[in-house]
Amino acid sequence: MPDVRFKICGLTAPDQVRAAADAGAGYVGFVFFPKSPRNLDVSRAAELAHLVPVGVAKVALVVNATDEELDGIVSTVPLDMLQLHGKELPERVSEIRERFGLPVMKAIGVAEAEDLAAIDLYSEVADQLLIDAKPPREAELPGGNGLAFDWRLLAGRKYWRRPWMLAGGLTPLNVAEAVRMTGARQVDVSTGVESAPGVKDAALIRDFASALR
Repeated sequence: MPDVRFKICGLTAPDQVRAAADAGAGYVGFVFFPKSPRNLDVSRAAELAHLVPVGVAKVALVVNATDEELDGIVSTVPLDMLQLHGKELPERVSEIRERFGLPVMKAIGVAEAEDLAAIDLYSEVADQLLIDAKPPREAELPGGNGLAFDWRLLAGRKYWRRPWMLAGGLTPLNVAEAVRMTGARQVDVSTGVESAPGVKDAALIRDFASALR
């Protein structure tokens, strides 16, 4: 299997940051969304971000955030990227990218083939794309629900204009198969390496990394 970069999202404690870095994560994600069990305030996120080794990208996950909210995050937390996981339109993605001067990753929910059209649309304005399972209608969280989508939808479609990352329901047991089916060169995991909501398990993180090797 070619080298696959991975992101551990939703870190909430120093030991989780260390576990992700020790396992070789290329990215770590901090969640700023009050409904999530992985939500952080900016001061806590800043503490964790300062523990991240050089070379590991620090990503802030936000959902339909206002400029004021983003100002508070970006001015306090040392970041390398913003991940937009809400219903941000392409125009809003462009605004955020220009205003805050950080690369932007746009999450796109997929459940069926027609959802793939958004990938080309957002490729025009985002630096990276995160292709995730579309949440159920009743879900309170736009991501981090531990759900996968039909990876066959991405078979043979590995090349888009922007780098992309596969997410949604990935675990140490299925990530190798997901990569094989989709051709993904980057993957994102949150619930799949947790022992409880918001609690990352170091052994599961190691297993996830090992599965990609």
